Amino acid sequence: MSAVIRKTSVIVEETRLDQGREVSPPTRKAAAIAVIQNPFAGEYVDDLTELMDIGAELGGMLGGMCVKALGIRPDQAESYGKAAIVGENGEWEHAAAILHPKLGAPLRKEVEKGAALVPSVKKLGGPGTTIDVPLGHKDAAYVRSHFDGMEVHLPDAPRANEIMVVVCVTDSGRPFPRVGGLTTDEAVGEDGLR
Repeated sequence: MSAVIRKTSVIVEETRLDQGREVSPPTRKAAAIAVIQNPFAGEYVDDLTELMDIGAELGGMLGGMCVKALGIRPDQAESYGKAAIVGENGEWEHAAAILHPKLGAPLRKEVEKGAALVPSVKKLGGPGTTIDVPLGHKDAAYVRSHFDGMEVHLPDAPRANEIMVVVCVTDSGRPFPRVGGLTTDEAVGEDGLR
């Protein structure tokens, strides 16, 4: 692996009650985080291929960590999202290089299929910066019950020369969805939309 990883972390959020009502089965979200050294911190570089390749490595690794943390089979994953926070000596494009060209394909392999685009967000910040990772159904973007997010942060990351990369995977949508739209049972998942 070409990524220099300082630390990883996995967070599992389980909602058992919502508005005083039991959520059965509980809804669960997992976030897998890797804090990596930014190889281009403090300098402008035209060729960001190294970060793109790191994105490919992290997509599979972090996606697999989420599936394992949820204790599900890959085909049981329902939604996903990705995010990156770049430390102060980096730039927005460093996050884009990790998240966009190559991270998606290995993540999709870990959750089986993944016909829909992987929602994403980028941010610049220092240690303790919080990021809201957007979530969407992995196969059908029009499934509104899975429009969601997960708030993630680590107290000591990212440092100035680091990037904090996050992948989230869920085994369900929001508790008690009731805003209409395509349901998971109706989703076909061939075009990424329906």
